[in-house]
Amino acid sequence: MDTLEIKQLFNKHKEISLFHRYITNKHIDDLIKNLDNSVIVETIGTSVLGKSIYGLKIGSGEKRILMWSQMHGNESTTTKAIFDLLNTFKEEEQLSSVLKVCTLYIIPILNPDGAEAYTRINANEIDLNRDAQNLSQPESNCLKAVFTRFKPHYCYNLHGQRTIFGVGNTGKSATVSFLAPAQDQACTITDNRKVAMEIISEMNTALQEIIPGQVGVYDDAFNINCVGDTFQSENIPTILFEAGHYNADYGREFTRELIYISYVKSLLYIANTEVTGTYYKDYLKIPENKKCFYDIIIRNAKFNNELLDIAIQYQEVLIGKKIEFKPKIEKIEKLSQFFGHKEIDANKAVVYTENGELVEKGYENVFVIINNEKTSLIPK
Repeated sequence: MDTLEIKQLFNKHKEISLFHRYITNKHIDDLIKNLDNSVIVETIGTSVLGKSIYGLKIGSGEKRILMWSQMHGNESTTTKAIFDLLNTFKEEEQLSSVLKVCTLYIIPILNPDGAEAYTRINANEIDLNRDAQNLSQPESNCLKAVFTRFKPHYCYNLHGQRTIFGVGNTGKSATVSFLAPAQDQACTITDNRKVAMEIISEMNTALQEIIPGQVGVYDDAFNINCVGDTFQSENIPTILFEAGHYNADYGREFTRELIYISYVKSLLYIANTEVTGTYYKDYLKIPENKKCFYDIIIRNAKFNNELLDIAIQYQEVLIGKKIEFKPKIEKIEKLSQFFGHKEIDANKAVVYTENGELVEKGYENVFVIINNEKTSLIPK
């Protein structure tokens, strides 16, 4: 199935009840209740605050794939794409090969307390992706229990990344990123990792047709406390998915489509191929992510007799069950090594606050004044 066909499937089966960044159990409860009998629904545990953690099992094949999303509660793009995928399985015979050859076990929201509060951490203020060894949290034990019982052949660790990441020094945003996590301190390219790398290479080939130069990989420094590294170290090929930023897509709806394409491409590849890791080397050509972006950079602003750049980063704030983006000045200095998703040329003018004062680090407001005109800082 080519990439254009998969894009058409996405447009046909996108779950329209899920949108933007705030996705919680309340948003998916009805969707889960309305799943047909091809999906086995389980409550596999509860969160710190007693919210249900769901497991969805679909397919009858021998190749077992475990997928979990929203381990970090504020990373919801991959969850939206999961329900787009489930809609597709429900209605499209052309993907029946996946479900005949594979069995998928999907945890759509592992951290429902974090999802509701829109935080990375759980209700005990623990990062679940650093709890793989201690297993101190009910959500961590939930995932581990499923891993032990389901015995997956592949794991999909589904996340979202901040707007700060670019692809190397290219000046392009890292819209989707992957990682075949290390399984030892030496970051050895083991046979197990090669399998994950080969699958990532297949997804990257498809994405390059749509977002050329905007796919990155994470640093593979080993941390046994991370879930991906732990599962990889247990010789289960594990793939980290990171849904990132595309130009002006702060709701992550276009990125959602790219993640969906990645799901379908990788699942078809696993279903139709004996993945041995032989074709892993293209993975090594994918540039590494770099922290080199701000949401906005105002260039050439006058401070005394010096021209400096102003870096603005959005703070994601939950207000009334909706995520709003609040601009905050993070740096005022020469930023020649950084890029802005939006860049404004002050053209040697002084940049003022709404009160007519010189802007300074930490300033938060939806606009600044340049040449006596208000300039909006909020995303459209």
